[in-house]
Amino acid sequence: MRYVVIMAGGAGTRLWPLSRQGTPKQLLPLVNGKSLLRLAFERSLCSVPPEQVLVVTGAAYADAVAADLPELPAANILGEPVGRDSLNAVAWPAAVLHRQDPDAVIAQVSADQVIEPVEVFAECLETAFRVAEHDPGVLVTLGVVPTSPHTGYGYLHRGEAIAGFPGAHAVLDFAEKPARQVAEGYLASGEYWWNSGMFVWRAATLLEQLRLLLPVTHAEIIRLAEHPDLLDEIFPALAKTSIDYGVMEPVAAGSGSAHVAAVALPVQWRDVGGYASLAEILSTDSDGNSISGLSVTIDSADNIVVNSDPGSVIGLIGVAGMVVVRTPEATLVARTEDAERIKELVAAVKQQAGQQFA
Repeated sequence: MRYVVIMAGGAGTRLWPLSRQGTPKQLLPLVNGKSLLRLAFERSLCSVPPEQVLVVTGAAYADAVAADLPELPAANILGEPVGRDSLNAVAWPAAVLHRQDPDAVIAQVSADQVIEPVEVFAECLETAFRVAEHDPGVLVTLGVVPTSPHTGYGYLHRGEAIAGFPGAHAVLDFAEKPARQVAEGYLASGEYWWNSGMFVWRAATLLEQLRLLLPVTHAEIIRLAEHPDLLDEIFPALAKTSIDYGVMEPVAAGSGSAHVAAVALPVQWRDVGGYASLAEILSTDSDGNSISGLSVTIDSADNIVVNSDPGSVIGLIGVAGMVVVRTPEATLVARTEDAERIKELVAAVKQQAGQQFA
């Protein structure tokens, strides 16, 4: 049977102060009044019914997830007591589903992304499901067809086409976030896709690679699926690593017993990790200001202005290239080129102003 697992556990620190403890970015109504999680859930329903969707999130957010997704069965929300990176966030639901359904085929998607058009995404996901169902030895990733030499994304180097599955190719290797000149070469070659961080695989295939590559983690994940009452004991002790470093890259390089394929995703795709990517989905005025909420600008251009405090207004005069964000609890002012330093700022806020503002 097919399932969709949505990863929704990130803290979203780079969107502080919009995203804070208790109000992570995936639960904020950022897109036409809907949360990123809600959009991911609605995309999932193009492929499977609600009872075949699982959400992996922080335990502290479980009630908020249930409120945002009332159609989702409560048992389908897996709450991590602590974050242990993406490998454990995908291995845990894989073990749970494999225990219930040994033939489970899982689409692992993210709650951090905006994808349009949804119909094209659904068609590509259908192809990825069929590739995984056809070949028990494959791990499938979705590769976004790049539209620019973006330096903030990882890349997939695609190989030969897979016969019978339009848009599907073997993956030769994974490439880290490149320098500008390297990214321009990737784009010109036509052989590279952005790594979307979304996957489709048989639960059994993923777990077998985990057994071969990270046997201690595999043993603990299996124990957790068998004894869910031990969650608070087992999960915090799991080794912290990403699915790319732990499984996908080693398998693509020849380790394990599987191989990696990718399905092309020719869509508008935005990974909303920080304010630069958030600006791409906000309305823009004639001066290039990306704006959300009540604000007034004079002789100001190319700013990102977000106001989530309904009782206030933001005013800008004669400034350019700034990020200005106001919430009832905190205000951010930064140059756009410093927006990637927000994690550093949040750490300082915790230390100097108090945990309640982080």
